[in-house]
Amino acid sequence: MIVDHGRVVGNATRAVIISNRRITGLTASVIAELVAEVGPLWHERHQARLASRPRKRAVGAGAKHQLVFVDRLLAALVHLRHGTTHDVLACWFGVDRSTITRAVGEVRPLLAERGCPIDPDVRLRTLAEVIDHLGATGMTGIIDGTEIRVRRPAVGRTDRDKFISGKSKQNAVKAMVVADEDGRVLFCSPAGPGSCADITQARQLELVKLLAGGPVVEILADAGYQGLGAQTGGRVVTPPHRKFKKNAPDWYEEMHERQRKAHSSRRIRVEHGIAHLKNWRALARYLGRREHMSDTVQAIAGLLSHQQTADLNPTQQV
Repeated sequence: MIVDHGRVVGNATRAVIISNRRITGLTASVIAELVAEVGPLWHERHQARLASRPRKRAVGAGAKHQLVFVDRLLAALVHLRHGTTHDVLACWFGVDRSTITRAVGEVRPLLAERGCPIDPDVRLRTLAEVIDHLGATGMTGIIDGTEIRVRRPAVGRTDRDKFISGKSKQNAVKAMVVADEDGRVLFCSPAGPGSCADITQARQLELVKLLAGGPVVEILADAGYQGLGAQTGGRVVTPPHRKFKKNAPDWYEEMHERQRKAHSSRRIRVEHGIAHLKNWRALARYLGRREHMSDTVQAIAGLLSHQQTADLNPTQQV
């Protein structure tokens, strides 16, 4: 698909952001596709908000937006990619801080709702769609949990202890990531409390039910998901158990280590996918409001998946 980027680039700030992939993590062609896809949705919701509220003046009267949609999208992308504060973005775009805050708040849920684009005709938004996609393509899925540090909840909050991770001993939220055998991110769950175990989160997302009643697929997982294999008829494959806790024969140690490394080498792709997610500074350590955490995680997962799909299909880019 050939896209005319000249219609997107309007001023110097916009041109620099779009032309340099290091700023947003996305190529110009992917940004152009986002503008074409998300722009009409934003305009539709904006008009619906104007029409839904009690009014004394006609729709469209009063102060006009200082930022066009393209600039709103770019501000949200830079904020997600680098954790840039709203004050800095306001200076870049020459507007008030509240304008940037409103823009990010409007664009972020639209990006989260997009899901993970795998193909021009395939969009994965739920875990059930991911399982169906893996079954239809015959690819192996890989799952893993990732923790994202958050600010310490306020004193007196009733569920304050739920955010303390037993693994990292820090305040965190947790999300389950699903990748394919190429390392492409297919799904990222909404964020849950950091105290939740990986296997518990998988069960809460109904992974066992989806695998038991869905297509025959292979899902690779680490030791945190041991037990799901028996519940899914062997469809979740975890590292081999140690039958000897001590004084194991040399031949068994060699065999166990060989099997463990073979499993690790297959599931390392999801670790790479999580590392790419953490390259977006909003997920390295989240400093915003926790009620926006799920939208942030899923928006970044969708953007990363979109770019990975574009990189795997260079003929679709300009």
